Amino acid sequence: MIYMDNAATTAVRKEVAEAMLPYLLGDYGNPSGVYRLSEKAKNVVEESRGIIADIINADRNEIFFTSGGTEGDNWAVKAESLKRKQGHIIVSSIEHHAVTESALWLKNYGIDVTFAPVDEQGIVKLEQLEKMIRNDTFLVSVMLANNEIGTIQPIENVCEIAHEYGAKVHSDAVAAFGHIDVDVKKLGVDFLNVSGHKICGPKGVGFLYVRGGKPERFMHGGGQENGLRAGTENVAGIAGLATAARIAYETLSDRARQEKKISDYMIKRILREIPYSRLNGSRESRVTGNMNFSFQYVNGGMLVVMLNKQGICASAGSACTSNSGKPSHVLLALGLDEKIAEGSLRLTINHTITHREADYVVECIKKDVARLRELA
Repeated sequence: MIYMDNAATTAVRKEVAEAMLPYLLGDYGNPSGVYRLSEKAKNVVEESRGIIADIINADRNEIFFTSGGTEGDNWAVKAESLKRKQGHIIVSSIEHHAVTESALWLKNYGIDVTFAPVDEQGIVKLEQLEKMIRNDTFLVSVMLANNEIGTIQPIENVCEIAHEYGAKVHSDAVAAFGHIDVDVKKLGVDFLNVSGHKICGPKGVGFLYVRGGKPERFMHGGGQENGLRAGTENVAGIAGLATAARIAYETLSDRARQEKKISDYMIKRILREIPYSRLNGSRESRVTGNMNFSFQYVNGGMLVVMLNKQGICASAGSACTSNSGKPSHVLLALGLDEKIAEGSLRLTINHTITHREADYVVECIKKDVARLRELA
């Protein structure tokens, strides 16, 4: 099997599993307890909080553990909005559905929502974004890197614009963290969230950064996470998340260099050797392992099925919407025709992919695209 769907999820590293194991077996205490077994669990939660805070240049009281990217998006967008009960938020047109659906849900509670356009490379149009800001705009949500096309957004510029008008900025960094350096102070964001299973960590755990450490309460119940996010902590998951984050940070340069080498090679071959193909998103401003192509006269879903039969794991877009049967909202936002958007293929690699595997995948894509065009 050749796995080229790392944007959907990643394999847990051995070191991560080993870091989690003690808190699944012997040290299984609830961090809220007062005895020694619970103290060990509480200590690892706080140590993990400190590790993550150091990596993103935050204070430890600004880190809140969540169940993953979807919860982090919901918390940042909904809690901040429901506190106000009126006003206006801006969301980029290529956000993850956890953001867009949260924003649309808020319209039922008196919040106005505007979707900011992107250019043909998937980069938010800053001038138009600024024109959309109103006197009652209190939140702007623009992801750091897009999960489907890999485009990296100019978040520092977004923050400068939003803050000038008194609006806060949320950035979904699920597709960016572990692939590019994430420094919340340099970026200037007010909210930023990450998911563990995208960085060779466990599923079901993530974190939300909140500037100043005082978000609106989101989950009601017990007093966990400083009374702001109720629920017994996923101790093993948090330990795994911190380990995965540390390794991702320490190995970032080497991994990115290898991923870029292979992805540049594959992009060059596919665009040169397959007629009527295009790369979606920015060629330069993108996370290194992400490649999203559109092939005219081809159904992307059928192409994924054919590649699967040849031992290749790929996707036609976001795993969260792969069964919707609709063209990707991200590709449509770039201005692609629906028929061309339906012919998309996303390949997301890690640093372990070899040139031999890359060549095999390209040859399979060439053959399968030609076959599908014959049948069209």
